[in-house]
Amino acid sequence: MDSSVIAAGTALWLGILTSISPCPLATNIAAITYVSKGLGSTGRILATGVFYTAGRALTYIALAALVVSSVLSIPQLSQFLQTFMNKLLGPVLILVGMFLLGLLSFNFSTSPGAGALEDRLQRWGLLGALFLGVLFALSFCPVSAALFFGSLTPLALKWGSSATLPALYGIGTGLPVLVFAFLIAAGTQSVSRAFNKLMLVEKWGRTATGVVFVGVGIYFSLAYIFEVFH
Repeated sequence: MDSSVIAAGTALWLGILTSISPCPLATNIAAITYVSKGLGSTGRILATGVFYTAGRALTYIALAALVVSSVLSIPQLSQFLQTFMNKLLGPVLILVGMFLLGLLSFNFSTSPGAGALEDRLQRWGLLGALFLGVLFALSFCPVSAALFFGSLTPLALKWGSSATLPALYGIGTGLPVLVFAFLIAAGTQSVSRAFNKLMLVEKWGRTATGVVFVGVGIYFSLAYIFEVFH
């Protein structure tokens, strides 16, 4: 399989895994439910979910694209990464994989106090849902921070992709949220069942991703740092 296809699939999967991790998923469901309160119409609830999802996905796309394009626009830094990226990627993947497996932990949170703002955004309807998606996308928790800064950003830098891979990641973060918008419109019982199943998928998905990251990180370290395979 072409390595660029693998990179694209990895970016999309990282986005999905980010969205279904417990902290972001609970925030997403609560936000869509909160913003769509009193809308009544199923169509309006679905539209709220779409706008919230768009706000969240576009924020991830813009943030990743800004980081990658900024780094690549600095000639010295870009040249350094081209020379040492494979060596750096090994240890980074090992650390992120260990975090996903629960072997490491760190405290990272950027939660802007948004209680009063949410009240205003609810009155803005669909536009409010869009801005709430932007707001919550910027509220990183440890898992989403590790996947975004520790996995997606190095991957995009390695491929010199300031648009395509960040866009796939952003789309990935939006897909599960959109599904839950449909379920919320269908009824709370459907949401509860789907939430429980998705937590099981997230657990196995995070574990499998962690194992793969550690394995690939060890390979990159052996190949490019210790040059075992040369």
